[in-house]
Parts: sequence; structure tokens; C-alpha cells
Amino acid sequence: MGTRLGIVCDGFTFIEGPRWQNGALWFSDFYDEAVFRWSPHGTAERMVTVPLRPSGLGWLPGGDLLIASMLDKRLYRLSDQGTLSCHADLSEVAERRINDMLVDPEGRAWVGNFGFDLPAGEPVTPGTLARVDAGGAVHAAAGDLLFANGMALLDEGTTLVVAETFRGCLTAFDISSHSELCNRRLWAQLPEGAVPDGICVDAEAAIWVASPTTGTVLRLAEGGEVLDTIDTGRQAIACALGGDDGHTLFVSTAVATDRDTCLAVRSARVEAYAVSVPATADCP
Repeated sequence: MGTRLGIVCDGFTFIEGPRWQNGALWFSDFYDEAVFRWSPHGTAERMVTVPLRPSGLGWLPGGDLLIASMLDKRLYRLSDQGTLSCHADLSEVAERRINDMLVDPEGRAWVGNFGFDLPAGEPVTPGTLARVDAGGAVHAAAGDLLFANGMALLDEGTTLVVAETFRGCLTAFDISSHSELCNRRLWAQLPEGAVPDGICVDAEAAIWVASPTTGTVLRLAEGGEVLDTIDTGRQAIACALGGDDGHTLFVSTAVATDRDTCLAVRSARVEAYAVSVPATADCP
């Protein structure tokens, strides 16, 4: 079990997409419509405003940050000079609002979408996972995903694992030399009552899974064995490994998800836990 180190930052609306990059933790705040950067030696700094709800984050090989903008189904690109531009429009592929994202070492962005309008109460419907190449070209990568959420790379970047929130499982694909997804398979089924939101992989190829329904973060092996459990006592939304030595698990937690409540109570936060197995060096 991870040792709780404390609260990293607090007072946000709803935190998604935590990523450790260049000695700092980056994350999106949905309803504050901004991306933040937190340094262990300072406070959370607002880096850029994204008016239509930022979510997943990832970096291109050249260092520019990609930001998934949920409501307009676009990826925005933030340069080192602070310029924000449109990198890709996913509206031809994404059935509903886009969500979490992983940018791999080749500069390909793998982007999930809800598949159905959850806030409006639409019936649960599968969605399409998009692949956005480094140059911005958009492709449909895989269909029949029930609320594609967090993603992770395994096997030196040749396997993509996708959290399917409404199937309660992690689904794996091989990435072919032509950037196609193939050999779809179940990587792990979560325990009864748990569902996967954000995920991250460690140096032993185990995957930490944030489960909002159980308020836990589960460390899973391929096949579904639970290797470790952290109980946050709140909704566990997403997680990222980082810190100076890679042994810190950052977990975003919340007590509400709807916009009005989140804006009113501002109770979203990031908590930190010390874990025994560090992040893998080549994981985005």
C-alpha cells in the first residue's frame, strides 16, 4: 500500500489528465477552463486558458504541449512561446465530446470520446478511438469502446492499453508498424464495483487505475490480479507517476462531478502517495 504524503494542491473544480513532465506536475481543470503546472518548489501556476473544457494532455517530440478540448472536439497545441493553435479537429471521428488522451514518443495522439452524451442522459453507446498523427491528420483507430478513458503504453510502446469505463475493464491493442491497432484483447477486468478512469503504468508493467466509484486506486497486473490498493476516501479520478525519483503517485480526487457543484465547492485536489515501484522512464 502506498504511503500518503499529503495534499499537493487544493481548491480546484475538477482535475483531469495529470502528467509529470520536466520536473513538474501538469493537469487540466475542467470547469476553470485552464491547464495548470505545479512545481514541488512552488504553487500551481495557470499556464493557458482553454475555453471549451480541457482534458487529456501530452507532449509532442519537439516539446509542444497538446491539449484535448472536450466540447469542440479539437486538439490544441501550446508552443514554448505560449502560443495556442489548433493542431487537429476530431469532429469527423468523435461521436461525442473528446476526453482523455495519450501522446506517444512518435507524436501520435490517441484520443478517446464519450460515445454518448452522459450529462444529457443518453443511453450508453460505444464510441471511436481516434489517432492523430504528428502532422495533425485524424484517423479512426478503433471502434466499439464504451467510454474510452485513460491510456497507457506497454512493451516499449508497441501495446496501447485503454480504460473502458462503462465495461469496467482495460483493453489492449498491438500498434502495428503502420500505426494501426490490432489484436484487441482484454488486459484486465476490474473487481466488482470498480470502474477505470485515468491510468498510468509503472516500471514493472503494472497499471495503476483510478476508480471513482470505489474511491480507490488499484495496481493491476495483466489478467486482473490486484497487486496493491490505495483508498482515497473520495472519488479517485486520475493518476500519474512522477516526482524526482519516479516513486510518487499523484492522484486527482473529487467529491462531485457536475459543473455547478464543482464551481461552488472547489473541492478537487491532487494527493500524493509514495509507492515502491517507480514510473517507467519511457512512458508518456
